[in-house]
Amino acid sequence: MSTASTFDDDRPPPVRPAYDGRTWREVAHLLGNLPEGLVGFVYTVLWLFPGIALSVTVIGVPLLAAGLAGSRALGGLARARARTLLGVRIEEPSPLPRRGGRLLRLRLRLTDPVAWRTTLYAFLRLPWGVLSFVLTVVALLLAWPVLAYVTRALTSVDRAMVRSLLSPSSELERRVAELEQDRGVVVDTAAADLRRIERDLHDGAQARLVSLAMGLGLAKEKVLEDPDAAAKMVDEAHGEVKLALQELRDLARGIHPAVLTDRGLDAALSAVAARCTVPVTVDVDLDERPAPAIEGIAYFTVSELLQNISKHSHARTAEIELWRTKERLLIQVRDDGRGGASTDKGSGLAGLAERLGSVDGLFTVDSPEGGPTVVTAELPWRERA
Repeated sequence: MSTASTFDDDRPPPVRPAYDGRTWREVAHLLGNLPEGLVGFVYTVLWLFPGIALSVTVIGVPLLAAGLAGSRALGGLARARARTLLGVRIEEPSPLPRRGGRLLRLRLRLTDPVAWRTTLYAFLRLPWGVLSFVLTVVALLLAWPVLAYVTRALTSVDRAMVRSLLSPSSELERRVAELEQDRGVVVDTAAADLRRIERDLHDGAQARLVSLAMGLGLAKEKVLEDPDAAAKMVDEAHGEVKLALQELRDLARGIHPAVLTDRGLDAALSAVAARCTVPVTVDVDLDERPAPAIEGIAYFTVSELLQNISKHSHARTAEIELWRTKERLLIQVRDDGRGGASTDKGSGLAGLAERLGSVDGLFTVDSPEGGPTVVTAELPWRERA
């Protein structure tokens, strides 16, 4: 009887020749369990216990991370062997995210469920490898008529171990890893924004207020002895006050504009478009307002895109469109400039893509050389509380 093309199941073996190709593949797998188990066990012992013992030092944590990375690689080899010899159809797990800082990537490596399950698999393989090797050798030498049944029973255990310990991360585990990374991006972005605000206050409004205080102090001293000079100093101080107030208003607008809070995206984006050096048309088709957090991200996304258009595009016109499709907020910004915009790492557009990704959004750029440029962004629609 010919062997079936798929055999990833645990049913009793069909009536078949004792020495067909499938049987020999199973025998090869069982005989390979011992060297595989020995290599995996020794490798795991060499990094796991020293890493745990040294975890209080600067050496231990990187050692654990490197060991877990190696365990992931050994898991890939074990899955490939199971696919080839046992016909176990199992997908490869998703790779760990590569974005974010070094500490974030280290944390993701240390909390990788795939690597830790592979580590447990390596520990279990040595005793099981010894047992399955011995039983297979005995069946080969002394019990040829039941060889197919022995190998079938033993490889059923192998299949169960591969499926339970070497299977890809569940969707929940994958999303947890992505959200861990996205949280790091949000933290980094928030820290950068705080540094920018601090720098703007220090170099702008704060410096003007210090100068204003000094000017008023000098004017106070000259009020009696030189009223004209004092009046001139007060007049200069009045101009400094106006400039300081304007800088504070600009800074507050960069944090969260009052018009966005009071009147929503339509009015806020119209105000931003009016300040753009390129004529901009705004079309906001929303029956209701999304949650404040989503509204703020949409506003700052469009604001930064309009700044890019003003500085780099050489465009004559631009368009902004916002609309809702089911549970997504869609944003599209077009300009007829020279094109060539890219989300390559380090660009402002790459930062926007990371920000939107942190809230489960999407960001795409279509900008061939010569233009036009079309930027499309999607955000999850969340109702206002």
